[in-house]
Formats: sequence, structure tokens, C-alpha cells
Amino acid sequence: MAIYLDHAATTPLRREVLDAMLPYLTDAFGNPSSAHSFGRAARAALDEAHERVATRLNAQGREIVFTSGGTEANNLALKGAAWAGKAHGHRIVTSAVEHHAVGHTLRYVEKFGFEIVELPVDRYGRVDPEQLEAAITDRTILVSIMLANNEVGTIQPIAEIAAVVRSRKGVLLHVDAVQAAPYVDLDVEALGADMVSLGAHKFEGPKGVGALYIRHGTHILAQQQGGTQERHRRAGTENVAGAVGLAAAYELACAERPETVARLRRQRDKLAKTILATPGTEVTGHPKQRLPGLLSIIARDTDGTSVAMSLDLEGIACSVGSACTTGSTEVSHVLTAMGYPDEEARGALRLSLGRTTTDAEIATACEVVPRVLGSMRLGSFAVAADPLGQGVPV
Repeated sequence: MAIYLDHAATTPLRREVLDAMLPYLTDAFGNPSSAHSFGRAARAALDEAHERVATRLNAQGREIVFTSGGTEANNLALKGAAWAGKAHGHRIVTSAVEHHAVGHTLRYVEKFGFEIVELPVDRYGRVDPEQLEAAITDRTILVSIMLANNEVGTIQPIAEIAAVVRSRKGVLLHVDAVQAAPYVDLDVEALGADMVSLGAHKFEGPKGVGALYIRHGTHILAQQQGGTQERHRRAGTENVAGAVGLAAAYELACAERPETVARLRRQRDKLAKTILATPGTEVTGHPKQRLPGLLSIIARDTDGTSVAMSLDLEGIACSVGSACTTGSTEVSHVLTAMGYPDEEARGALRLSLGRTTTDAEIATACEVVPRVLGSMRLGSFAVAADPLGQGVPV
């Protein structure tokens, strides 16, 4: 049986979540905007989903906007806040290690006259709050910093970052919490964020649905026109089944978080210890302030893509980094920003555990991954020793 160690890319849909969704995919199919009984039933389920998500975030139901995923949530936050605030300023501050859903979106708005400032990070991928403070000017309208990195798992000092942003009147803080949501307690009051993005498929919910928390009183410009849905913030007939699924999945993830985090940390550390016994390997990201189930490594003198393919043949699914960049010939922008040279960054490998990962699967991975890494390093040395590219026996 294949072992799935790519939970940072997506997670399996949980059976309880599917069961919660099924009524709204079958008999309770009404349009929430319809006034008849079918519509009212759908509206009630949608309203309840808003409240359930809000409760877990320490927010209000009216502050939750359901979207088509984490990417749209990020787009709505960034573009919406940028256009709404353009009369007051044009400067947006972010980090060099954001997910492409943030980085590429900001590159897009830059074409319309916004100034995008990317803060550097340290060797562990963390932003320095003092550098953020220095980057904020009287023309700054928005700061966007992710809570946890999707490639190396580093958790940012968001509380300190939020304190800096709150000290500057009129500057909004957006936090991409898509990767962090299953494993980090998200209390929007404690975070101090004005907008927070979530994606259901990161915590065993359905793909194609996300949520954006928007603090009441925060002005954004809607990015979809054509209806008054989601309190005029996101036009289009709502995905009721998806919203119900997100709410159900997030409730379960939050309720089980303490046990899940403790187990994943134990499993990850066991796997890391075994892999690090292989010469030339190094864990990337912060050694302590990191997601519990994400193990990001560099195996020098290897090609991460080739290693991942070899592991797949051995029955272990993993990745070289973000699933959104798989197939790209470029090295990880995250590792580059963290100071790794290209030749090292090409040896990146990401193994990410989830709630359904078993101890038996980790035991198997502890045997297979070091063996494959060792053979790939030997293979690279063999080719390097043979200028004709024929390889030599190893």
C-alpha cells in the first residue's frame, strides 16, 4: 500500500465531512438566495457554516467570506484592500517567502502603480519585525505575512509583526494561514490580523472552498461582480456543500489539534533523526518554531525531483516543495531567500505528515527514505566521476 507523505499539498476528504456535505449535494440543493423553502434551507445551512467557522476563530459570522479556496481568499484580501486603500497610499509590504498565491498576486497589482516591498528572511525563513517596522512608511496601506511557510514549515512571529502594524494607523495586516490552520490555534483577536485566509483541503475538507476572515469595519473592494452574496463581498451563488464541509472539517481539526500535534511532532522527529543519519542531509526551516508534521530537508549532491520520483516508485508519495510549483525548472524561491545556493536548493525534499499518518507508515519511511537518499547520492557521485556520463559501478 502506498504511503502518503504529502499532506502539505492536500489531505484526504474526511468521511465525517463528506457525510455533512452530502445532503447539500443531493436533496437540499436549493439556492441560498431563493425565497422558497428549498432556498431557505440552504441559507440556514450557509449561515450556520459562517457561525461555526467564526466561533473557532473567535470572530463573528458576518466576518467570514467563503471563497473557492485559499488562493481566492488571498486574492480577495490583497486586491480588495489594495484597491480600497489606494487613495491613502500605494505601498504594500510582504516577505520574500510567501506562497505564490500572495507573491504572484502582489506582482500583478504592482502593474497598477502599487509599490511592493519584499522583506528578506533569515536562514530559518523568519521575518525580522524590526525590518518590517523600518519598511512601513506613511504611504503603506497593507502588510501581508504568512503564518506558517508551506515549504519549510517555519512559523512567523506574527504577534510581534501585528504589534508593529497596529502601531501604524491605517495599515492593514493580512495573514495567509492556509498551511497553519490545522495545527496552530487561530484566534483572530490574539493574532491581531485584519484578514486571515483559510483553505479547506489542508485540513481534510473539500477542495475548491476556502474562507477569508475580514475584521468588521475593514473596507475592501469586491473582486467579483454580479450579485450581493457574502454581504456584497463575493458575488456568485454560494457553494453550500463546500461551506458546510469546510466548517465541519475545521471544527474536527480544532477539536483534535492537541493530540494530533503531539503525535505528528513525535513522528516527524523520528523520521528526521533517521534521515539526518544520511551524509549530506540538513533540515531546513526553524528548528523549533515550525509546523509539527512538516519535514523539509536538503540532500546535497542529489536532485530532489529525482529523489521524489524514486520514492514514489517505492510507494512513498512526497514532494520537492509547494505542489503549486511542481514541474518548474526553477529552484524554490523560499530556499533562495533563505540563502541556499541553487545547487543545494535543487536537493530539496518535503515530507509532510497528517492526521491519518500511522506509526507503521513512519517506520517504513524510516527504512526507505534514507536508503533511497543514499543510493541517489552514490549515483550522483558515480556520474560525476565518469565524464562520458556512462556511470560507474557502485
